Amino acid sequence: MSESSTTAVLCLASASPRRRELLASIGVEVEVRPVDIDETPGDTESAAAYVARLARQKASAGARFSSLPVLGSDTAVVCDGVILGKPDDRQHAAAMLRALSGRRHRVMTAVAVSGPAGMLEACVTTEVVMRDIAEHEIAAYWDTGEPADKAGGYAIQGLAAVFIERIEGSHSAVVGLPLFETATLLSRQDVPLWNRLGR
Repeated sequence: MSESSTTAVLCLASASPRRRELLASIGVEVEVRPVDIDETPGDTESAAAYVARLARQKASAGARFSSLPVLGSDTAVVCDGVILGKPDDRQHAAAMLRALSGRRHRVMTAVAVSGPAGMLEACVTTEVVMRDIAEHEIAAYWDTGEPADKAGGYAIQGLAAVFIERIEGSHSAVVGLPLFETATLLSRQDVPLWNRLGR
């Protein structure tokens, strides 16, 4: 089921409320048309290639259902070269947070926009440093319900913000969409942003 608006200027091929909110923050009204694609990484596929491929596939799939430019995006948390997806259960989430605790890891977010200029894309890598996380914090965090559907088992924009010592790069990319790069791609596809309205 999709959500749409008569004032939409972009189709968002994702059900992520975070991506919709990020686009709204730069003045982009969207119609939401989630797509269902296989998100299994290839055996030898790098994390950057993986998120870029999924972003393109989402944008391409969305273009079949909308006449608007279509944005697809994907985010991966990467630690020691391993892509950490959404946790399967409490034990899986705890294992991921233990792996990230007290260490630096990377968050890669790719965005692809299909439109008049063809398929345009960008991929952003942000370095995230977590403080040491105690076992009781890991257990309590799972009980909040927040990490259940989050890549890497945490949400930087939510309760897990208290675990983040610092980031180097794009905060919005870690949340789900690199806004600087996204705005550049949307402008190239003639999608109006807040600072181009009325032009």
